[in-house]
Amino acid sequence: MIDAILKDKSLPVRLTVKGATAVLLAALAAVLPQIAHFFGGSAAGTVYLPMYAPALIAGCILGWQWGLGVGALSPVVSFAFTSAFAGTAMPAAARLPYMIAELAVFGLVSGLFSKKIEKNALFAFPAVICAQVAGRLVYFAAAAISGQSPAAVWAVIESGLTGLYIQAAAVPVIVLLLSLAVKHDRD
Repeated sequence: MIDAILKDKSLPVRLTVKGATAVLLAALAAVLPQIAHFFGGSAAGTVYLPMYAPALIAGCILGWQWGLGVGALSPVVSFAFTSAFAGTAMPAAARLPYMIAELAVFGLVSGLFSKKIEKNALFAFPAVICAQVAGRLVYFAAAAISGQSPAAVWAVIESGLTGLYIQAAAVPVIVLLLSLAVKHDRD
């Protein structure tokens, strides 16, 4: 979608704008869990999955490469930021590798729809749902390979269903509103 704005721009500008947007979304992915924990307590992160939305948005509006990057870097940025400044690492070190893989898939899969979303923003709905299913399958597989019990893995997945439902509705609406803003700006 961002490509529509940048078609007449040179390559360095395209990278700068996309890079700045990606940095903003990765920073948002680090800040949103802090806000969720402040208002919703310690369980808010696992229930609402606030770090996941920026990865989905990045994929939808920036494409699969940037979505993959934002998804993979977001947990690392959050972990580094919270370790250095908050005193408690979020996500926890033990969960970090799973979240890197899962969020990378969220950004990658939603980004695979970005060309279709650019033409019709309603494709953000299936993009988000497909990304969520693929990301959760990757999480399940990675956790199972590492020896976690299927019951424990399912409990983690089940605890985040509320967040997935909210994001399945909210992220496509955000992408749709961004698309309308881009179209209005171009007119």
